[in-house]
Amino acid sequence: MHVEHLLRLDSLDLTLVWGDESLLGQEIGGVTATDLEDPTRFLQPGEIVLSGLVWWNPADGPARTERFVSALREAGAAALLAGEETHGEVPRELAEACRRHRIALLAVPAHTSFRAITEAVYLRQWGELSRRPSDLYALPENVRGELERELERGVSVGDLLESAFAHLGTPPCHLLTGSGRTIARTATAAELPARRASESLRGARGAQGTTLRVEADDTAFDAWYLHLADEGQVPPRVLHEIAEVLGRHRRRHDRRRASRRQAGQELAALLDIPHADTNAVENALSSCGLPGRGGYTVVVASATPAAAEEEEGADAGSAAAALAEALSHLPGISFAVGARPGGEALAVIAHDGIAHDGIAHDGIAHDGIAHDAATHGTTAQDTTAQGGVEGVDRTVRAALGETWPLVHACRPASALYAGVSEPVAGPAGLGAAVGQARYALAAAARTAAPHTAHVTAAEDLTSLEALLAGVPDDVREVYRTTVLGPLLRAGRSSNALLLETLEVFLAHNCSWARTAETLHLHVNTVHYRVQRVETLTGRDLSRLDHRLDLRAALLCR
Repeated sequence: MHVEHLLRLDSLDLTLVWGDESLLGQEIGGVTATDLEDPTRFLQPGEIVLSGLVWWNPADGPARTERFVSALREAGAAALLAGEETHGEVPRELAEACRRHRIALLAVPAHTSFRAITEAVYLRQWGELSRRPSDLYALPENVRGELERELERGVSVGDLLESAFAHLGTPPCHLLTGSGRTIARTATAAELPARRASESLRGARGAQGTTLRVEADDTAFDAWYLHLADEGQVPPRVLHEIAEVLGRHRRRHDRRRASRRQAGQELAALLDIPHADTNAVENALSSCGLPGRGGYTVVVASATPAAAEEEEGADAGSAAAALAEALSHLPGISFAVGARPGGEALAVIAHDGIAHDGIAHDGIAHDGIAHDAATHGTTAQDTTAQGGVEGVDRTVRAALGETWPLVHACRPASALYAGVSEPVAGPAGLGAAVGQARYALAAAARTAAPHTAHVTAAEDLTSLEALLAGVPDDVREVYRTTVLGPLLRAGRSSNALLLETLEVFLAHNCSWARTAETLHLHVNTVHYRVQRVETLTGRDLSRLDHRLDLRAALLCR
């Protein structure tokens, strides 16, 4: 395992502060955690050093920092992983010292425990050992043979998980997605709420247990993790071999589901066609396993990488995986997801796909794994008993509102937005629903802070500002320049004063006195400036419709 591999582990959320390619390519020989000012005698060459920086104080000057980093260099440390919890950030002088001594420096966020890093290193090392050519296996031969036969028979992942751990006394174990949704669990494992599971996967403070990612062709949003609540119950090599078996199960299942994913793509593409033929839409819904009639809700999502991830691209596959994962937290919902160009994904949710027992009529979870409602680690309340379009619509909004932050935590440096349509009564209304969802998505992306998660439903657009947020940028710009006209001309300081006066005047319900008080002007000056605005824009601020025109133009800036 090399230093750069730690940066690729989504569950650790580490940040590179300094280090070139040659330093990041160093092999990790072990892990030492220390807060000694001079840890030389405790270090071995090739180790990464974990430090909470308790030894550092900004008032001590650079000498102590120099002594610590030079000790790492003399010992041949592979990298320094500095915790941010004590000081809120990695001190600049520490970064400069690491650069001088050529020690790779990684920042460890407060929500990542040193134990999680240590386990990641040693589990990876054991896994690499177990994958070397050898006639020796950690799993007993009879267990490996039984698991191979079960794979061939196509048993459920729950049965496979139970068989894999049976010879160990069936310790409590969960198979989780990155957002904390339970795919399967052993009979001895208690139900694990998604939020708590997500925290455990990320090594939050107080979290315990061992976690290992199941290697498969996946994304950060739909990856699988083996999680054992108790440490040390399963030897690392055994755990890696079980994870490899589960990875083979997933890859086989994903291949079998290829046609279903293609059907979702075709449905999404069809709904992008204006006035698509209703019969064609009904056939596409049927191909996705959805009813050809009844109520539907559309959700459109986008997943955009952070600046540090831009080389990977903002692919629609990530958005589709994120959206499918979020909706899968809600038991009893039948849906189809398709990726669209431009980093967008579209989901159609069928209201008739809900059964009163909380299980989808098709009996298949949309990650392709059959399981009952008890295996869901969902955070959404089970409101399926409400029935009808209104009940399902509330359920969809509640599920996305609760699970969207958990899904976003799988790739926290990215931006993850979603727009939800109003429910429609049949296939003929799906085109309009797509338009609503896209408009709500644009509003979510415009109003949310960068690199956050946000969901906006069409019914949330209850103000002029929220409504305008979904208008395309080029349309907003044309409207703004058309209405405000000469007030936007650059190079004239008086225009800026007029715009400020107009904004304050409208914000105070066109009160001359309150505008003058806020701007510290004489009321006659306010009258003069407002008259100039009316002259330049051709609007009469005594008329409500003209006031709304100007207010909308200001909001389009």
